[in-house]
Amino acid sequence: MPETDSQTLKQTNIMYKTLLAGLTAITLTTLSYAQQKQEMKTEPTQSRILVASFSATGTTSRAAAKVAAATGGTLHAITPAQAYTAADLDWHDKRSRSSVEMDDPHARPALGGREVETAGYDVIFIGYPIWWNLAPRIINTFIERHDLRGKVLIPFATSGGNGISNSVAALKRSYPDLDWREGRLLNRAGDQEIRSWVAQLGIGQQPDKR
Repeated sequence: MPETDSQTLKQTNIMYKTLLAGLTAITLTTLSYAQQKQEMKTEPTQSRILVASFSATGTTSRAAAKVAAATGGTLHAITPAQAYTAADLDWHDKRSRSSVEMDDPHARPALGGREVETAGYDVIFIGYPIWWNLAPRIINTFIERHDLRGKVLIPFATSGGNGISNSVAALKRSYPDLDWREGRLLNRAGDQEIRSWVAQLGIGQQPDKR
């Protein structure tokens, strides 16, 4: 074989091996990327959960504590700037503070206590006692104080006689752009009942990293 043909063959073999190595590297890189992408899809994400509640007598706050325990969420008390007295809560008196507020759809009682930064949460449970078959007006204050768009909102309530459906429907009408989920009445609900409800929501126990 002439020397020029031998050199050409050697060069061709080198080019072939180089091309083959390059294709192998590209294939391995593509497979690695696809595997990482699949793992990102299948890896469960942890929701950051806030359990915010207003409680005038302590009943709702006890339910909120159980919800926080079941979800691993951060507990936050929605506190009025002026605490409600027993006289304020007298629903028999049409001139009582709560009666006047609930009679006025535009009433927005001022918030007090510690401020919460809702931007760091994906899921927010909102708890309240049912007043006049509605959520107390301070719940409207809380919702309007924060930007809750893009967050999952889950209402829960306690009540002496009413269900939760009317209050949740009213909240949905007032704030139709928010992502409301099914609410639940937690009168005398035990830990196991609340854990079962949370599991049905698809949230489950999540460690609070805040």
